[in-house]
Amino acid sequence: MTLEQFEATLSDPTPPAGLSEPLTSLWLAANGRWEEAHELVRHEMGAYAWVHAYLHRVEGVLWNADYWYGQAGKRRPDCSLHEEWRTIASALLQA
Repeated sequence: MTLEQFEATLSDPTPPAGLSEPLTSLWLAANGRWEEAHELVRHEMGAYAWVHAYLHRVEGVLWNADYWYGQAGKRRPDCSLHEEWRTIASALLQA
């Protein structure tokens, strides 16, 4: 699935079948379902930690976001939330 195809599903009532949990979490976050998105990634590392960091950035709790960026081996980006969402989604779709 391409990033454009993934973005096109955001108007669907449910996430596409077969998505990884980190991608499902991004889909939920894009649809304003932060709590559900957070529940999917809150205890895991790797790609999960990157999405977890993003979610705390969305929430505005930057100290917590920074912790999770560190767990993911990333730094908090200096870009819009939308740009970061697209960067993460693109990376996960290519993995």
